[in-house]
Amino acid sequence: MALEWKYVIDGVDWEELSALYRAAPLGDKNAEHLRKVFSNSMFTCFVYDDTTLVAVGRALADGCDCSYICDIAVLPGYQGTGLGKQVVIHLVEASQGHKKIILYAVPGKEPFYRKFGFLRMKTAMAVFENRQQQIERGYLADD
Repeated sequence: MALEWKYVIDGVDWEELSALYRAAPLGDKNAEHLRKVFSNSMFTCFVYDDTTLVAVGRALADGCDCSYICDIAVLPGYQGTGLGKQVVIHLVEASQGHKKIILYAVPGKEPFYRKFGFLRMKTAMAVFENRQQQIERGYLADD
């Protein structure tokens, strides 16, 4: 598998990226939303097999204090190949020098991220647009 790794948003097909998130399955993220969030991220990673986008990730960072790794996705046919691991490794390495690297994971995927040294935060809090939905999905605890 000869993969091409790109670290800039130039040439990204945002509709294709949106389809990758649906297929992964990590939700329905529209193309314009993805263009905006990736454009505002300090570190991005796009992996192509020929012309097909097969994996992606990003880190929203301020260059000094905090880097927030998120939106890691791998096309189902490429899951289990170590590709997601490689994307996370790239983003963690790109984030070196920040005082803290934070990662937001899908509930149940925490053991995967522990392999990279991530630990559960005891004081993290969040406000979500659809609070009840996120409680039901296991992202928030209402206690």
